[in-house]
Amino acid sequence: MVATPIGNLGDLTARAREVLASVDAICAEDTRHTRQLLGALGIERPLLALHEHNEADVAWKLVERLKAGDSLALVSDAGTPLVSDPGYRLVREVRAAGLRVIPLPGACAAIAALSVAGLPSDRFCFEGFLPAKGSARRERLTALAREPRTLVFYESSHRIEECLADLVAIFGPEREAVLARELTKLFETVLGDTLAELAERVAADDNQRKGEFVLVVRGCEDDGQARLIEGQRIYAKLAEHLKPSVAARLAADLSGAPRKALYGGGE
Repeated sequence: MVATPIGNLGDLTARAREVLASVDAICAEDTRHTRQLLGALGIERPLLALHEHNEADVAWKLVERLKAGDSLALVSDAGTPLVSDPGYRLVREVRAAGLRVIPLPGACAAIAALSVAGLPSDRFCFEGFLPAKGSARRERLTALAREPRTLVFYESSHRIEECLADLVAIFGPEREAVLARELTKLFETVLGDTLAELAERVAADDNQRKGEFVLVVRGCEDDGQARLIEGQRIYAKLAEHLKPSVAARLAADLSGAPRKALYGGGE
């Protein structure tokens, strides 16, 4: 399992270069992308496509090659394999066959962003990419709103503005966050602010909506706010099936949030 650079080629380790140059074949998420990387390194090795659409079908074939004595490396398009990238099924198959899986650590965008965010890093929760559809994304964020650990997300240029807007609405405008863009690349930026201020900066600057993003968000530290968020989540679900007053009373009992804050209409 070979970690590759997320931008700067200088971040490839000497061990990774040696392994990529010596294995019988390299399994790659996108063979065109990996061929460019190998060309920049002066390495020529056979490439095998392994991605989310074919992994289940080719994993057993790769295991058979390993059993026959071949050595294989797995790389993603950038960073550490399996971190929001394919490879999980293959690793399970290889381990189930009693074969050795060797990690070659290196670049990882999530860890790189966390290391410069200035937010609590002793305990954190990596969420990867949020759902692309707005309703599903908001549902997931609602479930995470009271998480006390620092949260780390990946996001694309197509959805970063909408994602920040949803975070402001669900986590609150004052929640502290850091937005790391194009890490290790020429136009790298790391912006730290409240969610509301980050959303405003991204909306006002086209350049801050380009590239690849890691968003690091401080966990929920306000117990009262956490109870309210949980109460609102429960109330929204119960109100789909119960009278608002009944839903509010049950949600308040379950979450500890004030009933009037969940439903102001009285009984």
